[in-house]
Amino acid sequence: MSEDRIQLTRALKSRHIFMLSLGGVIGTGLFMGSGVTINQGGPAGAVLAYLVAGVLMYLVMVCLGELSVQMPVSGSFQAHATRYIGPGTGFMIGWVYWMSWATTVGLEFTAAGMLMTRWFPDVPIWYWSALFVVVLFSLNGLATRAFGEAEYWFSGIKVAAILGFIIVGLLAIFGVLPLASGEPAPMLSNLIGDSLFPNGLSAVFAVMMAVVYAFQGCEIMGVAAGETDQPEKSIPRAVRNVVFRVLIFYVLAIVVLSAIVPWQQAGLMESPFVQVFDMVGIPFAADLMNFVILTAILSVGNSGLYASTRILWAMSKTGMAPRGLSTLSKRGVPLRALCITLCFALLSLLTSVVAADTLFMVLMAISGMAGTVTWIVIALAQYRFRREHYKAGGTVQDLKYAAPLYPFLPLACILLCSSLFVFLAMDPTQRPSLYWGFGFVGVCYAAYFFLQFKRQRQGMVAPAV
Repeated sequence: MSEDRIQLTRALKSRHIFMLSLGGVIGTGLFMGSGVTINQGGPAGAVLAYLVAGVLMYLVMVCLGELSVQMPVSGSFQAHATRYIGPGTGFMIGWVYWMSWATTVGLEFTAAGMLMTRWFPDVPIWYWSALFVVVLFSLNGLATRAFGEAEYWFSGIKVAAILGFIIVGLLAIFGVLPLASGEPAPMLSNLIGDSLFPNGLSAVFAVMMAVVYAFQGCEIMGVAAGETDQPEKSIPRAVRNVVFRVLIFYVLAIVVLSAIVPWQQAGLMESPFVQVFDMVGIPFAADLMNFVILTAILSVGNSGLYASTRILWAMSKTGMAPRGLSTLSKRGVPLRALCITLCFALLSLLTSVVAADTLFMVLMAISGMAGTVTWIVIALAQYRFRREHYKAGGTVQDLKYAAPLYPFLPLACILLCSSLFVFLAMDPTQRPSLYWGFGFVGVCYAAYFFLQFKRQRQGMVAPAV
């Protein structure tokens, strides 16, 4: 294959897509952030928040599944937005999503290095960060199949850890496994003892955005559609399996956590998963969970590097990013886009040290909002696609995979996602992220129309829609 080839290879199998989608959702948001959610929202509030977020994830997945089967390209929702909403929105969501994941990838390198200090306290963090940079770059740069296999096993470790935790937790709740402290089995006393919502319903709304963040990453399935073998079969299967299994994993894990760990103590010092293993006397619990969380961080970094690279490559093909990034290596990997993404990730990592109170906080605010904006764009693109499909005389039976309950489903998704911004506006501590996030969205639209104006002045043709 020549260096100037323009098509990605379809090297990902159904099992890769399934575990990629599953692994994109199960990450540090569950392993580390769930304790804070329980502490702030209360036991029932946390369960309710995860259920609502899970339903929202389902709405997004079925909308994206329909679009990805109809248009299985590596640009995914960026290409869908360009085609069915408009090139300005496609330009905006592509750059917002790319910057979000590239920033996240940079943070994962430091987080992984910090975890390694538990076992190697005398080795500087940046040594480990550099090592993980090389590892993830190699996995993404060698071949798409290498990335898929690595993510398959990363995700498998996380899933096995959650299943083991749920089993151990349920046994401890009902007294089959005694607590190390000798206290009686908690049964459901912690879950419903004090109050279902000890901090009020307003606290549930306050943690809702953080819970939704934990579910974001499922849309990577669409990014991988352009490199998926038989997308019309593997994508619908991934949508069905991932949504319900993630709901089961998340909700059961939160129920177990809430039943064993009193909500007043959850998330205050360490991962609640470590707390539970310590409470039932599991040896080496902290080291075990440290390894699992390290795997989760590397999985997020691996997936994020893949997704952001493919989005940047797809935009370069339509003139929304420098066209020089559209070339592929002999192995069918967009190496130039990968290198640019990795360089930005390392620069964003540098800002956490030299500009933590300014540029770094801006990047984090934009990154936090990017997932929700992406979900809105996915639902709107599916709504516009189906409307166009009907106008052309098509029917639901003509679609290889169709999201149910149109138009209620995409409109409900847009409404629920938009309501999250209302919750952010009500919280003074999270309100600045709205300003920076929507400000960057406006900058992206302004940049697109400026480039269009410049092309017209120079007599150039606008990017294909």
